[in-house]
Amino acid sequence: MVVGREEAIREAVRTVASLMVAAAVTAPKAKGVDNIEVVVIDDRDELLKLAEKMDELASVYGSFFSRDADCVRRSDAVVVIGAWVPKLSLKTPPEYGVDADTAMALINLGIALGSAVKVASMLNVDTRIMFSIGVAARALGLLRSPYVLGVPLSVKGKNIYFDRKPRSSAR
Repeated sequence: MVVGREEAIREAVRTVASLMVAAAVTAPKAKGVDNIEVVVIDDRDELLKLAEKMDELASVYGSFFSRDADCVRRSDAVVVIGAWVPKLSLKTPPEYGVDADTAMALINLGIALGSAVKVASMLNVDTRIMFSIGVAARALGLLRSPYVLGVPLSVKGKNIYFDRKPRSSAR
C-alpha cells in the first residue's frame, strides 16, 4: 500500500484530534466532576460552515473573528472544548468576584484545553486556542456548554496560526 502525503496528514490529524479528546476528558477535574464537552470537526464542509459563522459574527465581535475564520479555512480539523457549570455547592468568599461553581468550571476548561494542546504539541501538530471558534460553535449549536473554546489543527510546512495579518471585516 502506498499512502500519499495528504491522506497520511488526514489520518494523522484525525488520530491526534481523538487523542486530544481523550486528554481533555481525562484531565483532572474539580471535585472529580466531569463537566467537559468535546467535539471534533474534520469534514471540509463543516469547517467552512464554522468559518462562515465566524465571518458573520465579526460584525458583532470584531475583525479578529474573520482573521481566525481564515485560519479555520486552512486548518485540517478543529477540536471544540466546552465546560458547563456543575452545582458543586461550594461556599464562595465574598471577595472572590465570581461564584465558586463557575470558577471551578472555568478552571476545568483551562486544564482540559492545556492537556489537549499538549498532546498536539508532543505529536508535532500545530494549534492555537481560539475564543472566536467557541462563540461560533455555540451559535451553530455544536455544544451546549456556556463556556466554549476551539483549537484548530494544522500540519503544514509553517505554523499558520502565527504571523497572522489582521483582516478588515469588510468583504
